[in-house]
Amino acid sequence: MPVSKRRKPKSATTEPQTYKPDSTNPRWLVPTMITLMVAGLAWIVLFYLTSGRADLPVPFLGQWNLAVGFALIIAGFTLTTRWK
Repeated sequence: MPVSKRRKPKSATTEPQTYKPDSTNPRWLVPTMITLMVAGLAWIVLFYLTSGRADLPVPFLGQWNLAVGFALIIAGFTLTTRWK
């Protein structure tokens, strides 16, 4: 039966290279995320508080002001997926 060749031992000084992703957030991410969520909440609260009288924040949108507020909140939450 033939004898197999021995493998050369790996050098102890060679360390495996590992991928290290950049683990920092962009500086604009957290302030933008919080601003969008608070602005959406403020939009909805303002709409509910004035819906009987002044129809603020945008009168011609009517009930679509709720959609605008929720869109702002959802945009803020989608930015949380980029938060590290």
